[in-house]
Amino acid sequence: MSMTNKLTVEQQDKTMIALRARMSGDARALSCEEVPMPSPGIGDVLLEVRAASFTPTELKWPSTWVDRAGQARPAPIPAHEVSGAVAALGYGTTGFAVGDEVYGLTDWYRDGAAASYVAVEARNLALKPPSLDHLHAAAVSLAALTAWQALFEHGGLSAGQSVLIHGAGGGVGVFAVQLAHSAGAHVIATGRAWAEDLVRELGADEFADTERRRFEEVAGEVDVVFDVVGGEIRSRSWSLVKPGGVLVSVVPPPEESRHPRARGVFFVVEPDRAALAELARRIDAGELRSIVGEVFPLERGQEAFEAKRRSGIPGKLRVTH
Repeated sequence: MSMTNKLTVEQQDKTMIALRARMSGDARALSCEEVPMPSPGIGDVLLEVRAASFTPTELKWPSTWVDRAGQARPAPIPAHEVSGAVAALGYGTTGFAVGDEVYGLTDWYRDGAAASYVAVEARNLALKPPSLDHLHAAAVSLAALTAWQALFEHGGLSAGQSVLIHGAGGGVGVFAVQLAHSAGAHVIATGRAWAEDLVRELGADEFADTERRRFEEVAGEVDVVFDVVGGEIRSRSWSLVKPGGVLVSVVPPPEESRHPRARGVFFVVEPDRAALAELARRIDAGELRSIVGEVFPLERGQEAFEAKRRSGIPGKLRVTH
């Protein structure tokens, strides 16, 4: 169902509360401010934000500080994972109606969802899983899409294969473990001790506490490595990739493989409405769980970014109103 609902003059003049960043990489420079409410452009929806989630490193991303034309964005609004209700539709927008509950991703080069409202391209959204509240839905989009694309689109993981998942207790890792397990793969997970019980419950067959044991002793050779950590962890992982296997990383570009027949893939997750709809179906069927670490009100957004940066919190953190 589709309809167009232009904002009234009164709506266009409204303001909202948003979390704004003032310094690259510095969560201490985040502050809540009153800002103009956005208007949906062509193909956009205006969402009333019910919950948002974020990646701790996004304050350092180049796309946070410039638009697609390369022009500086002096005070961007962070948080690219959103769940909310459609408040208005831009010109020519199809697929949704005012009042629909949706979830998805905002564009990297546009203001994010740490705000009362956000304008999002409709193609980056899907209907929210009915079985989830907005807090849990906001944890799904970026994390689960990243895991899906890493394992299946770039890693080609299939039943009977083995996969080594680094950072398995984090926002992306918890979905990667569940998706790999449901695909029939043998799952070896790494992380810190606090994550072991959760990760095993989600489907990991083996777990390596990286502070106490080398993961090479646990994993052996694997078909796929999924890396969200980088550095030494990634460098050591190459020796475990089977001939014809792949190391997939979301940490800026992995070095060339030392294995003569292995390949490396670095990628940035892409919005995908069809994949979001499939993930929603699996969530409603009970095949996937959304892991909520902590919830912070928008006014404590600075504290939320700092908490996740320190780690030790499973899954994703949310900001809400």
